[in-house]
Amino acid sequence: MAEATSAPEQPELKRAIGPKLLLFFVVGDILGTGIYALTGNVAGKIGGALWLPFLVAFVVAFLTAFSYLELVGKYPRAAGAALYTNRAFKIQFLTFMVAFAVMSSGITSASSAALAFGRTYLQSVIKEFFSDTFTVSATLVAILFIIGLGLINFRGVSESVKANVVLTCIELSGLVIIIAIGIYAVMAGDGDPGRLTQVDPAPGQSALVAITSATALAFFAMVGFEDSVNMAEECRDPVRIFPRAMLWGMVIAAVIYVLVAITSSLLIPADELSEAGSSALLKVVTVGAPGFPLWVFSLIGLFAVINSAMINMLMASRLIYGMANERIIPKVFGTVHPFRRTPWISIIFTSGVAIILVSTTDIAKLGGTTALLLLVVFTIVNIAVLVLRKEKVDHKHFRAPTWVPVLGAITCAYLASPLSGRASADYEIALYLLAAGVVLWLINRLVHGKVTFDAEKLAK
Repeated sequence: MAEATSAPEQPELKRAIGPKLLLFFVVGDILGTGIYALTGNVAGKIGGALWLPFLVAFVVAFLTAFSYLELVGKYPRAAGAALYTNRAFKIQFLTFMVAFAVMSSGITSASSAALAFGRTYLQSVIKEFFSDTFTVSATLVAILFIIGLGLINFRGVSESVKANVVLTCIELSGLVIIIAIGIYAVMAGDGDPGRLTQVDPAPGQSALVAITSATALAFFAMVGFEDSVNMAEECRDPVRIFPRAMLWGMVIAAVIYVLVAITSSLLIPADELSEAGSSALLKVVTVGAPGFPLWVFSLIGLFAVINSAMINMLMASRLIYGMANERIIPKVFGTVHPFRRTPWISIIFTSGVAIILVSTTDIAKLGGTTALLLLVVFTIVNIAVLVLRKEKVDHKHFRAPTWVPVLGAITCAYLASPLSGRASADYEIALYLLAAGVVLWLINRLVHGKVTFDAEKLAK
């Protein structure tokens, strides 16, 4: 058997990302399906104070970002939450479940994007050009959308942060349009500022639970910043540039979200936004700027959800492939197509799960499940940063004040718990997904026995 040291050393990833490109990556990864598809659902949970849950979600995410910044500065390598969990707790099954939860959040996020594509923005474009003479099944479109993503993934996608700048600008332009409509409406004397302080709990529910349940859903709009840590090995001087890029990127996204939420509440009552569901922003455009071509905003929405779905499905299939290569799930999932050189079994698996979800679940449940899975992961990361304080490194790095990860862990755990008013369907979907992961783990244990793995390779 050949010595391990005889294997050719792999070259390092090219460090091509500077501070500006990293800032755009963070902003682009946060903007997307959450605000474009769930504004109406969040309004239905809280009422006219729609801006409040987005602001609270930002604060909770911001606390967790400090933990990620300390850990990526300490360990400037890819793998993110799986790496930090593995180093802190050294429990293989826990590391696997964290990695599988992140993968599952990618599938649920992409599935919500597929439903927004099929049920909202594509339908708006069709109606604009074909009126009511042409109809198409929204669920069928969502399924075909997932299949299309799978085919693109199978063919092979070359990711580029420069392309992300273009897509981010397109997504951003749609939200700027909403904000501009709000400014115009206020200057014209339209809108009802009194709605901005209205919290309307459901019968038998307190105002606090109304706020936290809305925040638990709105949190979906703030996720994505954590993906940037997987770019650490492709950044120039990541220890130096990450803190400013991540924190400013989150602040920019949060300001945009709060302004969009304020505009939506000013122009349209919460019950009407709730009734509009994933079409809430389209309704804002229609009411606030009747002369604005709705198909333009619909196309922007299509780009936003396509970008979100593509990134998440790539991430999900890549993680499944990585876990198979580490032999912690059946190795068949690591099969690479001989011609396309893509992990086709993993692509089929993740696409199949997404098809089941879009066929049986609505956008709000998928968004809530995505937020739930990541809130659990963030709770573990916030604890991990405290555990890893005892492990020293030989270079200077960002260090968060101790109270920040403590408060981050508490707030994330609370928003993930039933105390926040989270819908029971979120737990059901999450448990089904994680149960599938446990089954794969057990099958692999039966076939290969106990396997140790390197968490860093999961993101390679």
